[in-house]
Amino acid sequence: MSERISPNLGLSLVRVTEAAALAAGRWMGCGNDILATHMATDAMVCTFNTLDVNGCIVIGEEGRLGVDSPLNSGKAIGNGKGPAMDIVADPIDGTSLLIKGKPGAVSVAGIAPKGSMWSPYPAIYMEKIVVCADAADALVPECMDAPAAWTIALVARAMDKPVRDLVVFVLDRPRHKDLIAEIQATGARVKSHAHGDIAGALMVASNDVNVDILMGIGGISEGVIAACGVKSLHGAMLGRLSPQTAEERAAVRTAEFDTKKILTCDELVKGNNIYFAATGITGGALLSGVQYHGNYAETTSVIIRCETGTRRIVHTEHLISAE
Repeated sequence: MSERISPNLGLSLVRVTEAAALAAGRWMGCGNDILATHMATDAMVCTFNTLDVNGCIVIGEEGRLGVDSPLNSGKAIGNGKGPAMDIVADPIDGTSLLIKGKPGAVSVAGIAPKGSMWSPYPAIYMEKIVVCADAADALVPECMDAPAAWTIALVARAMDKPVRDLVVFVLDRPRHKDLIAEIQATGARVKSHAHGDIAGALMVASNDVNVDILMGIGGISEGVIAACGVKSLHGAMLGRLSPQTAEERAAVRTAEFDTKKILTCDELVKGNNIYFAATGITGGALLSGVQYHGNYAETTSVIIRCETGTRRIVHTEHLISAE
């Protein structure tokens, strides 16, 4: 994990998320998640393969989505001429948001030297807690097993806020019914989204969005991608495997993964030689969405370098063929 990433390569990463966002944005409100995902994935992979990296997808979404993809776990990516890299990517975080024309869909990618990223294949789901830099020291492993009220109180104290002022991001899933009730009982407010927990984690870690904590169970690939962004923003994250079906539990046992082990952000993605990029697809609290203007389009992206904590907001105009 000692190999350095060129700053130029870090800046090039945003081209990957821009390409996916430009392809995905055409399918806003189309109702066809399969076609939207296919087009965004193809655009992302084609652009990745122009980069001077010998990359490998650390963890993909094939277990959850049940489809084969060039972004599946273990797939080679990049032109093979550069350094060996761990890569995590999601062409559309929030596919259902995109196809229903709702805000909050983004394209995301993270990159780090080979051996940096947690790769618990074939596990699919994990439990997560994310907080911002101001509350990072308060997020201790005990939070994963403690009542939600205990964790919320720790975060409120660290952020010098009343509990009633806190906003907690939770995916809108039946499995979170009791968790949401616990959070509401504390007096904290709940921001519930149907999809998009990578964007949710970034909202928490960013200082300019009114979301304070992320809690609940989501995909592992989303968790590792989120960890790249959260760590780069100096936030904190805890994660633990949380199999949701008998088949997943059996696969995790066969692979001899520890379902009780609690991982910190530093264990989810090691070191500081990390770059993270995200581009808005549909406008939301985090990033503006793609805008098309005949022969050109506009995108808004964020690029974060973990080593320096630099966060660049990039507004780009792309020349495209008029339809």
